[in-house]
Amino acid sequence: MSGAATAALSVIATPRLRLRTVTPDDAAVYLALVNEPSWIANIGPRNLHTVVAARAALETGAMAQFRQHGYAFCIVERRSDGIAMGICGLILRASLPGPDIGYALLPAYWGQGYAYEAAAAVMCHAQHVLRLPTVYGITSQQNQASINLLNKLGLRFERFARLPPDGKETNIYRKDFRLDS
Repeated sequence: MSGAATAALSVIATPRLRLRTVTPDDAAVYLALVNEPSWIANIGPRNLHTVVAARAALETGAMAQFRQHGYAFCIVERRSDGIAMGICGLILRASLPGPDIGYALLPAYWGQGYAYEAAAAVMCHAQHVLRLPTVYGITSQQNQASINLLNKLGLRFERFARLPPDGKETNIYRKDFRLDS
């Protein structure tokens, strides 16, 4: 890929954060994130063990989805120092009728309001810029922190479902937007 094709684009800015498109250079932070015990427990193993594998996953995942749909997971950076703290954004899954919001931060950045700040900005972007009618959220039943965040964002529990690929029972949340405003 050429440098121009992989340059990060700033998607959303908040007072403390910048959410930008993923690039192959984010492979190391993505590798660290998907191998965190909390990721594995709450989201599931990605079986990525090298930077090369993480880069390939980003290229076929978030980068491809952004090119196709105009949204995907973004890297969450702290504006004050440019540190990449995790990911947040929208993903379109075949198992849901619309995009769902996802977020994950490295543990060093938990408990500081960053996940809510990033996710609230993504929800605002989904409604006012992307003009999506609905955003879903999914979480494992034991992930109380994620359940609390989805509720704080205005998503409401809709149902339990067994989603591919692992078929684990999952909580599905939903928020419908009024698009006439």
